[in-house]
Amino acid sequence: MPAEQIHLVRHGEVFNPQGVLYGRLPGYGLSDLGRRMAQAAADDLVARDRPVSALISSPLQRTQQSSEPVAAAFALEPALEDRVIEPENRFEGRRMRGVDGALRDIRNWPLLINPWEPSWGEPFRSIADRMLAAIDDAWQAADGGDVVIVSHQLPIWMVHRRLAGLSLSHDPRRRRCALSSVTTLERRGARFVEVGYADPAAGLAAEATDVGAV
Repeated sequence: MPAEQIHLVRHGEVFNPQGVLYGRLPGYGLSDLGRRMAQAAADDLVARDRPVSALISSPLQRTQQSSEPVAAAFALEPALEDRVIEPENRFEGRRMRGVDGALRDIRNWPLLINPWEPSWGEPFRSIADRMLAAIDDAWQAADGGDVVIVSHQLPIWMVHRRLAGLSLSHDPRRRRCALSSVTTLERRGARFVEVGYADPAAGLAAEATDVGAV
């Protein structure tokens, strides 16, 4: 029996004292605050009083750690899924803001030549395609109940825009995908639709640092 709902959960705050764009770099796990945010997401899912039959996580450290409270709450073993990972980004390891920010360095300007693709990393279309393929496979493989997928801001936002029929090109500053947020999908006929968005860690956001992609 396919899944009833798919919940896309973003990871919590990352320990990143240098303020770099960490992308797929190893060694970037959750901060103490990030663990509290991840717990808030798990608590939100528990409060819905819905059966969760499967848990899937991006293989990066921060998403695996964010899946831990969900795994504990529903007695599940998370399965790692490469297709829900953070996109590649040629600015990895660089600060994006400040006087020494990568965007101020003229040598990096060729990477910004096409923000609609984008020219600095994996194409938006590729991100949306792989995410929706993973979501569809998870939906079909589920033994009823709901599936939780712990992923990253841009992949989740690409799913939102694809399902809403919007252009995948966008202003990164306007993404509605907060740390430890929950975006919920349902299957309606031959397609998925977004049926809810929750920000259970909103009360912690004022203390958090969220270094997003360009």
